[in-house]
Amino acid sequence: MDTIASLFSFITTPVSWIIVQFHKLYGAIFGPDTGWAWGLSIVSLVILIRICLIPLFVKQIKSMRNMQALQPKMKAIQERYKSDKQRQSEEMMKLYKETGTNPLSSCLPILAQSPFFFALYYVLSNIASGNTVGVINEQLLDSARQAHIFGAPLAAKFMDSPEKVASLDASLNSVRIVTAIMIVLMSASQFYTQRQLMQKNVDLTVKTPYMQQQKMMMYIFPVIFAVMGINFPVGVLVYWLTTNVWTMGQQMYVINQNPTPGSKAQDEYLQRLLKSVGVRGEVRSRRKRNVVQAIVAKGPDRNDNERKFISGLAKAGFAAQADGTVAKSETVAAETESGAQGRRQQPKRQTKAKRSQATAKTAGDESDSKLSLEKETKPKQAGKPAARQQPKAGQRKGQQRPKHPSSKK
Repeated sequence: MDTIASLFSFITTPVSWIIVQFHKLYGAIFGPDTGWAWGLSIVSLVILIRICLIPLFVKQIKSMRNMQALQPKMKAIQERYKSDKQRQSEEMMKLYKETGTNPLSSCLPILAQSPFFFALYYVLSNIASGNTVGVINEQLLDSARQAHIFGAPLAAKFMDSPEKVASLDASLNSVRIVTAIMIVLMSASQFYTQRQLMQKNVDLTVKTPYMQQQKMMMYIFPVIFAVMGINFPVGVLVYWLTTNVWTMGQQMYVINQNPTPGSKAQDEYLQRLLKSVGVRGEVRSRRKRNVVQAIVAKGPDRNDNERKFISGLAKAGFAAQADGTVAKSETVAAETESGAQGRRQQPKRQTKAKRSQATAKTAGDESDSKLSLEKETKPKQAGKPAARQQPKAGQRKGQQRPKHPSSKK
């Protein structure tokens, strides 16, 4: 590790200068030789670096999303050209170029942060050895060696010998307890950050090898940090724990406000947006209008979460517009209300006995109405009997018997 840190010695002076400037600020508040002054200086260094890396972080998020969206196409290319590795690589590069995706963008924040990490390690190692480094002179060196965080010196390590710890005016038990707690917190924050990404911000409808790789990283990275952490000075553990907590909070904000399409986080975001529209009757912020505008522009290519959102707007009596706003839709509201009333007014299912009784009653009513109609239409002849029908020629008088079916006449 010392050899690697020495490779980044060119940035040692800027890093030590930044720490010294923050130390002057916090030293005036907590005292120059306290662990708070030196510890908060390291924390402030992390925050300053991470603020500068926000543009790279945004690029990393976009790259990760593009990679997730391209996984089905990448898998198809691999299956199509599995016997021709050269053609497979050419098609992959062509796909990256067409979509504007750079696979290395997801590693940019880590790569950009590495020089500062190793430079800080180099500074703290020299402090532990009693050597001046960068702009840290003899006076600042003595002050840093006296600084303790919960009883552990900034330059002490978990694997240090009792003699070395004693030279830093500390006890071995204090150093190991503090470093062990910080290593556990560092690994746990790394695990939670990756787990949060896998559970909430990944499109679960697409099963690809990329997801399996991310799942493996979720378990492998914390183990790597735990193994490496026993060789980190306390000051470096403070640096790495702070950057992990920053990453966790930054990712939590991104997942909450700008989730990946098709993910669980997107469903939760759209449900919050739907509730807000139902209460206020409009989409207020510009960013949310851009989200609605993108969903409307997709048309039939919307995912399940987006279709659920559009359906929820319709049930609430709203229609999403092409500019990202929502308009009151009286037609949708009326159809929804009439459909609900129709469902409420459906008759109850009757038993078989009641249905038979109702059928018999209906038949009786029809027979009575038919008889009354015949009586009303029959001609009335007052005082005269009805004329008897005269028999035709060749017929006998009286009641005639019906003819046999075999008779011709």
